[in-house]
Amino acid sequence: MKGAQVADVGEEVRRAGRATLRLGVVSYLNAAPLAHGLDAERSFSLERALPSRIAERLHAEEIDVGTIPSIEYARGSFEVVPGVAIASRGPVRSVMLFLRRRLEDVRSVGLDTSSRTSAALTRVLLRARLGRDPEYVPMAPDVHAMLERCDAGLVIGDPALYYEGGSARLDLGEAWRELTGLPFVWAFWAGRPGAVSAGEVRRLQRALADGLAALPEIARAWSGGSPQREALSVSYLRDNMAYALGEAEQRAALREFYARAHALGLIPRIPEIRFYGDR
Repeated sequence: MKGAQVADVGEEVRRAGRATLRLGVVSYLNAAPLAHGLDAERSFSLERALPSRIAERLHAEEIDVGTIPSIEYARGSFEVVPGVAIASRGPVRSVMLFLRRRLEDVRSVGLDTSSRTSAALTRVLLRARLGRDPEYVPMAPDVHAMLERCDAGLVIGDPALYYEGGSARLDLGEAWRELTGLPFVWAFWAGRPGAVSAGEVRRLQRALADGLAALPEIARAWSGGSPQREALSVSYLRDNMAYALGEAEQRAALREFYARAHALGLIPRIPEIRFYGDR
């Protein structure tokens, strides 16, 4: 047997006595396809929470693998499940900087406390656009309250996607693509080295494949009986989300983000991107 195959067998043996793989899943619509069907399996236990909470739980080793904000990969020692990501190749629609004045005149920005990656991306994009740093104020994701206190407000996830107000807004996925020409990777499955077996990696990859085949069902479950919200949800999942990036594309996008974040002092290092199965 080759070395990698021997390692895979060893991983399976070491995990034989473990009851469940503890998963942390972001509690937004865009993460639902990644965990499709896993609730029904006894070999997995799932906790759903905001991105910032999933990151905290993984750093504290209270979960084994989580859909962590991509910025958190640079703040720990993790490996990535290949072929599965929450990404976009243009407008994302669920990461929005809402504005009450022209972007050029923004002096203060409310930052959604649910966010870590998008908060860092806001700083990267505004430094590139404005050549300066506004005042950043951590706030709950309430567009009205943010724009009463600040010139702009970052809101992520379902609150941004389903917001029905008329405020001007900047789509951060689109702004990143215009700046770099690259996709943006918002989150991915990651855990400590050796936390999952080769078989568990394949099961997580299959969950995404099952989720992509069930997008109308997922959107319906997320939409509270509203046909308009259901149609928006399906369109968002199909047209704005990119889930199955190749490793080269994912590496290029992440390296660019990490290099820019590191240049602003937002992360301590530019990490090497390691996937489960790399040897």
